[in-house]
Amino acid sequence: MTLKKLVIVGFLLACQYVAAQRDTLMQLREVVITDTQLRAFSASQSTQQLNDSVIKRNPASLTSLLNYNTVIYFKENGPGMVSSPSFRGTTAQQTAVIWNGININSQLNGLTDFNTLSTRDFKDITVRAGGGSVIYGSSAIGGSIHLNTGLTFGQAFCNELRTEYGSFDTKSINYKAGAGAENTAVQVSISHNSSDNDFEFPGYNIINENGQYHNTSLNAGVAYRFNGYNTLRFYSYAFSAKRHFSRTVTVPSKSMYRDINTRNLLEWLYDRGRFTSKVKVAYLTEQYKYYEDFRQDIYDEGEVKTWLIRYDLSYRAGEAITMNIITDFTKNSGSGSDIMQQKRQIGSATLLLKHRINSKLNYEAGLRREVTDAYDSPLLFSAGAVYDAFSFYTLKLNASRNFRIPTFNDLYWQGSGNPDLNPETSIQAEIGNHFHFGGLNIAMTGYYIKLRDMLRWVPRGNQWGPENVGRVSTYGLEGLLNWQKQLGRHRFDVAATYAYTISREDGKSEQLIYVPMHKATASASYSYGNTTLYYRHLFNGEVYTTSDNTASVDSYNVSSAGAEYHINILAGIDIGAQVLNLWDEAYENVAFRPLPGRHYNMYLNFKF
Repeated sequence: MTLKKLVIVGFLLACQYVAAQRDTLMQLREVVITDTQLRAFSASQSTQQLNDSVIKRNPASLTSLLNYNTVIYFKENGPGMVSSPSFRGTTAQQTAVIWNGININSQLNGLTDFNTLSTRDFKDITVRAGGGSVIYGSSAIGGSIHLNTGLTFGQAFCNELRTEYGSFDTKSINYKAGAGAENTAVQVSISHNSSDNDFEFPGYNIINENGQYHNTSLNAGVAYRFNGYNTLRFYSYAFSAKRHFSRTVTVPSKSMYRDINTRNLLEWLYDRGRFTSKVKVAYLTEQYKYYEDFRQDIYDEGEVKTWLIRYDLSYRAGEAITMNIITDFTKNSGSGSDIMQQKRQIGSATLLLKHRINSKLNYEAGLRREVTDAYDSPLLFSAGAVYDAFSFYTLKLNASRNFRIPTFNDLYWQGSGNPDLNPETSIQAEIGNHFHFGGLNIAMTGYYIKLRDMLRWVPRGNQWGPENVGRVSTYGLEGLLNWQKQLGRHRFDVAATYAYTISREDGKSEQLIYVPMHKATASASYSYGNTTLYYRHLFNGEVYTTSDNTASVDSYNVSSAGAEYHINILAGIDIGAQVLNLWDEAYENVAFRPLPGRHYNMYLNFKF
């Protein structure tokens, strides 16, 4: 089904929800998240859940949300352009993106472009720091980002419509509808984002030419509970985008990129007594067309289709012990201009254990092994413990072995691919200190990552090709702070993050390129009655752009501020305005690609 047809179906479903508005509003009773391992087996690692108010007061792109509210560093070519993360000093391919429990990193290049995901489509966004390959497979070395649709039983009906307009003719619209009863839950979200993106480069007499983009997405979920034991769930996501890749300070551009991604997941849950059984079947597609000159009908293209079947069996041995066995089978089929028709099949088995020894101490452990004819897979493990030493202090310890598999481009690129590649593997450990004082929460985590068999494309005579050539050591410190205080009608919210990161190839003293040693964020909001004022700040340290550290992009400070007023009409109307890059900082995130100076955004959010 094409994206156009999916959008039409979504609007038809929305019309049916509107007809149901006469029903009496019921109190929320049960929210279902299918990524149960995130909740059950992440106690010994740092997780950060971004709440609804934080998501709504940030721009729609996942890049902006995470850049201003987490320790993750982003290398971004510009608003709406290619955006890739560095989590704990690792590469973009070493950060996994998990959609409803399924790893959705590209099979072609191994990463997810964070400017192709709209935060408005998801009910729950969580950042999980550290290794997660035992549960989530390839790429979960630096950390993982979890996007969950979320389904609510017992909610009669709700609608939400958000419209935004900002500088450079930037427009965004999102419509969400949710409906549910005792045994039924439905959630649909439709988003469209576009921009001329024609800002002037600060400090240059140059317009950001060829930077226009637009994208549309549809995210839907439905669940039906047949009885007290059996529940059927279906999740679907479709995304279509066209982006013109903008120029740099020195070089104009006429390039353009089109991509379409679809994801479908069917899940049957059987939950009775001590046993919980889940069967998941997923079908994912990704395809792209790249035009060097959008004025000509000449392009490169690629496509991968993925089938996944997973069986998940959990057994609760009393109140203290939970065991989880997961087996899955994945089949990838890829083709394109530079990839001959290729297929690969991967099977894996995972064993997870969680044990609460007493009221203060618990531990968790896991093993995973993959079997495939495409590469030699290592045995992966994870082990962690949580000790509630005092009412105000918790100690967390975790160690793991993780990996990233070679991509289709690495293995099969015509004339350059290397079918003998090994996966990247890492051994890592971390220690977390968590403090709780009333409304104040502080987390400080130190970590060390030893990466082997790093995949790099290196010169081979007159062409480039992938090889396992590097070993990298990464270590650092992360800090998270949250404080909330309610005084009558006055509410104060403060949040901050800090990351100190050293990432170097073994035997060298130079920092890896595009890995800042220092990154910090801070935000504060004040609410009185129906009015909220908020401020965000981002500091990004210097990053090197050459391997010998002789060239760099300067550090920068960027802020934004906004105001929001809530009107008690219908189920609520929020009116807001924002000033982005408040102090008109002239800065670059990537060399020779200046980002916009001071600009503006305003929004209306209706609930009914």
